[in-house]
Amino acid sequence: MTQPAPSVQLRAALDLAGQGIPVLPLREGKGPMGNCRTCRNNACGGRPNMKTPGPCVCAAPCHAWAAATTDPAVLTSPAWSPAWRQAAAVAYHPGGTGLTVVDLDNADAIAWAGQNLPRTRIVASTRGQHWIYLGTVTSRNGVRPGVDVKSLMSYARWLGPGTGALAPLPDAVRALVAKEPATVRRASASSPVTAPVPSGGGECRHRSPAYLERGIAMAVQRIEQAPDGVHRAVYRLFLAVLSVHGRCGCLTDAHIKRLFKAAQERGESLRHCEDAWSNAVASLGMRHA
Repeated sequence: MTQPAPSVQLRAALDLAGQGIPVLPLREGKGPMGNCRTCRNNACGGRPNMKTPGPCVCAAPCHAWAAATTDPAVLTSPAWSPAWRQAAAVAYHPGGTGLTVVDLDNADAIAWAGQNLPRTRIVASTRGQHWIYLGTVTSRNGVRPGVDVKSLMSYARWLGPGTGALAPLPDAVRALVAKEPATVRRASASSPVTAPVPSGGGECRHRSPAYLERGIAMAVQRIEQAPDGVHRAVYRLFLAVLSVHGRCGCLTDAHIKRLFKAAQERGESLRHCEDAWSNAVASLGMRHA
């Protein structure tokens, strides 16, 4: 029986894998293929503390960057065939090949980079440029307006080899990653998120901590099991948790971190988690402390 010819995306992925670049398929809209239920809770190796792609052995690509591989046998396996048939593009894990991508999303961001970062290999993107440096760092989105840093535990769309020689990762990029973004509020371990208490003094109407624990556990499970539209599902579940538990003072930072962790393990960025949380708070007429 004649085997179907590899797709354009698969051929490109095999070429990159042969160069030692870990790759994965992207769906239309630049999103990774959805997580599989077999690997719920990142059982295949997509744990948050990992610094290299996980050894995913499930039936389909999952966990975004952790599914990236250089193994042609995996890329051409029957389990991955549906993903490549649907793929609109190829992504790679920059940190897995010792690189960092500074993703500049608009002309203002490019102008800022030209004034503040050393020249390096540059790749044109849909709306801006990728500046690629030799070295790895923790990934972080929104480090400046229109600027994301993609390296360890992240993926970037493959847009070609680019032009120019690779420069070492500058301290200016490391400082951006370490700096608190000015546009988002990060929760601290010591301060709970609070909201205006209802009339009656704000005593917890749930009476038992087990009620809150069940609510958080159910929300985490539903985030893990959301088949598609994870971003929308995260917002809806944040809204549901806040609507029940947000006004009595029992919801703490530890609970919120559990929800954020579940969302991030499904591919949501910290920025998107914080935005979804803030939007849910605003929708219910509450506020952060």
